Amino acid sequence: MCGIVGYVGNRPSLEVLIGGLRRLEYRGYDSAGVAVIDPTGTLVTHKRAGKLHVLIDDLASSPIADGVTGIGHTRWATHGGPTDRNAHPHLGDDGKLALIHNGIIENFSVLKEELLAEGYEFRSETDTEVAAVLLGREYRAAGDLTVAFRTVVDRLHGAFTLLAVHQDQPGVVVGARRNSPLVIGLGDGENFLGSDVAAFVEHTRRAVAIGQDQIVTIRPDSIEVTDFFGNPVETEPFDVSWDAAAAEKGGWSSFMAKEISEEPDAIANTLRGRIVDGAVELTELEPLAGVLADVDRVLLLACGTASYAGMLGKYAIEKWAGIPADVELSHEFRYRDPVIGPRTLVVSISQSGETMDTLMAVKYAQERGAATLSICNTQGATIARESDAALYTHAGPEVAVASTKAFVAQVAALYLFGLHLGALRGHLSAAELATNLAELQAVPDKLAIVLRSGPEIRELARNMTDTRSVLFLGRHVGYPIALEGALKLKELAYIHAEGFAAGELKHGPIALIEPGQRVFVVVPSPRQGGVLHPKVVSNIQEIRARGAHVIAIAEKGDVAVLPFADDVLRIPLAAPLFEPLLAVAPLQIFAMELAAAKGLDVDQPRNLAKSVTVE
Repeated sequence: MCGIVGYVGNRPSLEVLIGGLRRLEYRGYDSAGVAVIDPTGTLVTHKRAGKLHVLIDDLASSPIADGVTGIGHTRWATHGGPTDRNAHPHLGDDGKLALIHNGIIENFSVLKEELLAEGYEFRSETDTEVAAVLLGREYRAAGDLTVAFRTVVDRLHGAFTLLAVHQDQPGVVVGARRNSPLVIGLGDGENFLGSDVAAFVEHTRRAVAIGQDQIVTIRPDSIEVTDFFGNPVETEPFDVSWDAAAAEKGGWSSFMAKEISEEPDAIANTLRGRIVDGAVELTELEPLAGVLADVDRVLLLACGTASYAGMLGKYAIEKWAGIPADVELSHEFRYRDPVIGPRTLVVSISQSGETMDTLMAVKYAQERGAATLSICNTQGATIARESDAALYTHAGPEVAVASTKAFVAQVAALYLFGLHLGALRGHLSAAELATNLAELQAVPDKLAIVLRSGPEIRELARNMTDTRSVLFLGRHVGYPIALEGALKLKELAYIHAEGFAAGELKHGPIALIEPGQRVFVVVPSPRQGGVLHPKVVSNIQEIRARGAHVIAIAEKGDVAVLPFADDVLRIPLAAPLFEPLLAVAPLQIFAMELAAAKGLDVDQPRNLAKSVTVE
């Protein structure tokens, strides 16, 4: 949620700010604004409700004087609706200070009452303006923006990233973060701040992640990072592994279409260098070397699509490592007094590594003595840095709000971890390990074959634009894929969609079946003694008898399903645990194509943000 960009340097700041906000559009937003210190030393701002192009068009028709210091913001409304007045930046110190904010200030009403009693006025409905006015008051007392920040952050409760500029300090941008992301971009004679590295990767791939409860002051030739009390903090720069071109559409109709096409590479890159001579090598797990052999339970924490990756991880860990594994929704976990301890390994799964619900759940687990591992796609992310160890996926930047390639990369990473744990604990023989690793390494080529069915799925979607409801069924590892298929359709096409474990059908959901009801069924393999295959075929017969229109996702050569399915989408042969990595792609493509056929925005669905950084 919310995109944040800050810049000081030697080039026109508006160019940098607008470019950064463009690359942060994927985070989800409903208004945008900028503040710059112009060549005369005057702070000027411009902000508009709506998409970024509204602000850009407005700046073209009503230009503001540019400078070399500025901040920019895309807002996802929390306090107050998406209006021009509520858009960021907000002003303090009689219009000489501008502030932008990501997060929620929980005690804003108490602070607002205090400021109103002192005679301050407010123009918006936001919690952010309270922080701006408070910072302006403290600046007048301190005469220095960084010092003023230290006083203000001590008063704020909740989650926030704050960036501010003051016209009396040109060439300076100050930021602070608590439970919300902020990254520095290190340039030559210029420096950047951003919600994530996409904000500045066009200009530099050298970055520093700001830690919890830290303040950063950037100038063209320096950066200074302290804790909230002013104590210096050592920083660890890292190199971003992708460039700006990786975050561009490259001729594709949408970012989502591009990212689905990149799924084979996302899996292959996640596996690369981690499978050596039939064994798993995960050097990233060395901080957990003394823990993994003794854990008696694995707890997987995630939200949304990542939780379905976690469900697949549960199946893999229990089968290969022989220890109990559970999946918890991060936002429910810490509110029910869960039983965890030193022999519990908590594995968090988050593409951005900034999901607030998951971050707080990880902290809760650590407080109770659990070891923590992060599965993450974003270098320098908060959850990864605050976990005991991090296993990074290498899917590259994912811009579309609905996750696709990050999901399959998360599953690949979880499978690697499950195999590593199984071998470490002696639950897998060397031969079993090598066989499963060979299956995993074969997935990218098989998935590339699945992606060739795009035109067939597009035609199916175009014939369903009037559909009001779609159901999804699956058993065993097909169940999480059914849930993911339903979620994608809800996210993108805005129609009712629901995923069920196929065995639950006769326990109630079959009442939903009526003539014409569209039902996707993830059909398990009939090979390898597949006892579930006939049960799912029986489910198909039950719903067909009641008038359902069945679209089956079945492996190549499965003829038993043909008499009972209206449409069949084929996937290559694979061992049962690896089939989900192939079966999910047709459902992703279907949701994308149905949304496109309905004229909807595939990359930025309504009401959604890519990274949910507030609870």
